[in-house]
Amino acid sequence: MAVTGTESRRGAIALLGAVLTDRRMLSDSLGLLERSPPADRARAQRLATETLRALDRADRILGRFIDRRPPVYVLNILRLGTVELCTGGAAHGVVSDLVAITGAHRRHGKLKGLVNAVLRKVAAEGPAAWAALRPPRLPKAFRSRLVAAWGAPAVAAMEEVHATRPPLDLTPRGDAAALAQELGGVLLDTGSVRLDDPGQVSGLAGYDAGQWWVQDAAAALPARVLAARPGEAVLDMCAAPGGKTLQMAAGGAEVTALDLSEARLDRLRENLARTGLAARLVTGDARAHQGRYDAILLDAPCSATGTIRRHPDLPHIKAAGELDALVPLQAEMLDHAWTLLAPGGRLVFCTCSLLPAEGETQVAAALQRLDGAAIDRAALDLPGVSAEWCTAEGGLRLRPDYLAERGGMDGFYMACLRKPEG
Repeated sequence: MAVTGTESRRGAIALLGAVLTDRRMLSDSLGLLERSPPADRARAQRLATETLRALDRADRILGRFIDRRPPVYVLNILRLGTVELCTGGAAHGVVSDLVAITGAHRRHGKLKGLVNAVLRKVAAEGPAAWAALRPPRLPKAFRSRLVAAWGAPAVAAMEEVHATRPPLDLTPRGDAAALAQELGGVLLDTGSVRLDDPGQVSGLAGYDAGQWWVQDAAAALPARVLAARPGEAVLDMCAAPGGKTLQMAAGGAEVTALDLSEARLDRLRENLARTGLAARLVTGDARAHQGRYDAILLDAPCSATGTIRRHPDLPHIKAAGELDALVPLQAEMLDHAWTLLAPGGRLVFCTCSLLPAEGETQVAAALQRLDGAAIDRAALDLPGVSAEWCTAEGGLRLRPDYLAERGGMDGFYMACLRKPEG
């Protein structure tokens, strides 16, 4: 981890407090940094993200050097320092900065001596101990839900992927192999281009020309399963931030992109302008939308448990008991989407979730509930999709530990339902 200055470390500590104390998503807490220069904001966000990713490991290291748990503000300073020191940070800069930040705090300034003593011990002994630790584990209650679904070995494999900084995936608009070669990336079998160390995204070749957009390899598959054809009327429900809309528009479909948030649709609007693609944008509640469509893609609101590798704050925000809160809404949206589908049409239901209740179980129930609904298993026959990823009811289950040797993928579930003709 690169050495950063006092301002970015102070910002990272504020972000850690927002997540771990106030239970706010990191992305919703960035306003805390609005007075900082852009470079410091970026460094602060990166430091906070890496600390959250390694929180379990940092706490294990700190447990060797502190007898009593300090106030959470000081504990977060120690966690940040431990992650930096154990991943290559220069001891002098890290320790002196964090001691100064502690000393300047009105309530906890007297604990700067503790911070100095503990971090100096971490600097001397921590890196070797760090390398020997297992990958950080998810919070216990959160982890138990995933173990119940997939078993302890699978969850341990997911945690190993969660512990590493994820690569950047791009969905190419044209020749994927040529784009991979131009950017020095890897072309995945599913068609995405993967970059391990991309740098500034907007500085990459082809960005201004709209030759690609950022989209995890797993998130790119639902639109490929739907396989929208030129001229088809397609509804992208819950469309923002819009990667799937771009995919379908690039294929020539007449896409209506629907989302509850106008602010989130603004991001899609910007990407449509950058890529030169067209779609009809509608702000509104998906459950009240009316129309008739040849194909519908419903990326339903969910627990987002499949995105932990990119959002390590998530397990610290949502309690295990809250994870099923959106299951009834998903069913309601799925039922309404079915009424908008033309005879003979197809509907892809998907969630970025690792919970069967938001995937396999949801679709199995829908097949019993929706008049004439049939699963289209053949729609999953796509390049790079392993038969082992296909589920009993006919859906596709993706997990972070799949393609682990290449950096993994987000957790996702998807299934294609067909409506009978006439």
